[in-house]
Amino acid sequence: MKDKLFEKPIKKQFEFDEDVASVFDDMLSRSVPHYDDMLNLTTAFALKYTQENSTIYDLGCSTATTLINIAKNSNTSLNLIGIDTSNAMLNRAKHKANAYGIDIKFIEDDIFNVDFQSSNVIISNYTLQFIRPLQREELVKKIYDSLEVGSIFIFSEKVITDNKTLNKQFIDEYYDFKKTQGYSEFEISQKREALENVLIPYSYEENKKMILDAGFSNFDCIFKWVNFATFVAIK
Repeated sequence: MKDKLFEKPIKKQFEFDEDVASVFDDMLSRSVPHYDDMLNLTTAFALKYTQENSTIYDLGCSTATTLINIAKNSNTSLNLIGIDTSNAMLNRAKHKANAYGIDIKFIEDDIFNVDFQSSNVIISNYTLQFIRPLQREELVKKIYDSLEVGSIFIFSEKVITDNKTLNKQFIDEYYDFKKTQGYSEFEISQKREALENVLIPYSYEENKKMILDAGFSNFDCIFKWVNFATFVAIK
């Protein structure tokens, strides 16, 4: 279904409810620059760290696009687990997984309530930015503790820069991108307002510090388009 969520005046802050879930896949493809490139990079890096029966978590899995893409490109059997708090998102995830004949365990709960089993890959694409900073660092430490040595954490985030001029240019460039995707100025401003104080981005340096403070030995950016970045951290 096409994303027309913000054609009307907003009445609440952004949340992953039924309205968002119904248009989420279209929203992602039109709101995240180079989304397919990010998805394919995530998949490629994840598969380099897996073998038969490896465990992969997707935190904030939404409609399970990432886990499904990984399963479709894997030559081995994987233990795939998707976690999300949104019942509406998970309902769509289950339908998609069933349609592809892919076995994924879905957990509807807060990430902090779930005891992660020993894992080889943990993914969190555009999820950390919706978690309050202090809790965010706590979650990254939890992720680190559950990964086996030599395993990988892959995550994507919107990022900011301390340079005010560049930051404005980032925002302007993204604004122009969304216009090319068919969003009106009204829709763009409505979504920006809905996300105010809900999405809290870090800078590259803040993300790096958070990762290294958690104990990870390596951290790098594998993809970046203006203010959208994908990172990898290795334990």
